[in-house]
Amino acid sequence: MSENPPVIYAQDLVKQFGSVRALDNLSLSIAPGEVHGFLGPNGSGKSTTMRVLLGLLRPDSGTVNLFGRDPWRDAVELHKRLAYVPGDVELWPNLTGGEVIDMFLRLRGSYNRSRRDELIERFDLDPRKKTRTYSKGNRQKVALISALAADVDLLLLDEPTAGLDPLMEVVFQQVIKEAASNGHSVLLSSHILAQVEALSDRISIIRAGHIVESGTLSELRHMTRTTIEAETAQPAGFLGELDGVHDARSEGERTVFEVDGEHVQQVMDRLAPLGIRSIVAHPPTLEQLLMRHYGDDLHGRGVEDATAKKVS
Repeated sequence: MSENPPVIYAQDLVKQFGSVRALDNLSLSIAPGEVHGFLGPNGSGKSTTMRVLLGLLRPDSGTVNLFGRDPWRDAVELHKRLAYVPGDVELWPNLTGGEVIDMFLRLRGSYNRSRRDELIERFDLDPRKKTRTYSKGNRQKVALISALAADVDLLLLDEPTAGLDPLMEVVFQQVIKEAASNGHSVLLSSHILAQVEALSDRISIIRAGHIVESGTLSELRHMTRTTIEAETAQPAGFLGELDGVHDARSEGERTVFEVDGEHVQQVMDRLAPLGIRSIVAHPPTLEQLLMRHYGDDLHGRGVEDATAKKVS
């Protein structure tokens, strides 16, 4: 990570639409060369944040700049340094995919045609077909290729792989890793937890227009629980009574429980004298981390926490 000024800096952003507060004192910072995962369900404020960064919306209050400039006042100059991919792409139906890509790239001036051709091949896109014949996934490929072939410093990606098959998802991850290694910054808004886990240097979780957690995946994992499966010679049912242990359940010699990070050592000390035959620890996932902040929303809709059933 660079010690240079942040590529994106937002502090206490507020955006109101009538009675709806879409952004509620949102603060966000992204360093040069960083891939930053932006997580939250529909309606949490992710797309509103993107539109503010693009200069399409003006915040009601707060501070925001890209490369030290105001995205509202300096949108034209800033757009020369960034590329944006939305989650639902509409294209000119009578143009071919290749014509659309070339038009986008020509609008930026000179571009590397070999890079364009390489990406078309890697994403397995037929550029000769009219875009009206394209599936949603192929329309996304056109947008991704147009953005990734451009010589920009910042990629704003809002659910960019919607409609892509798993193979193309792998290609996307490879290309983003290459872009980051070349110094490009990426703000990646996604519902795909595995994608964010695989790519992001840091992650921010947004709820109701406000960042509720932000940090590296390692830092955020310290804030949640590890699931442990242990097979012991002696019963371990008492573990559920220890501080920091949750949802302990035993079946014969096997015990499964969750433990807060700060209590792992204490629990291991109590397990050791029981004669451990096998032990497996599952690090907390982003899904579990999200459930910390959105689980009550699901419970309010009568939905059971699926993460609690993953280990049984």
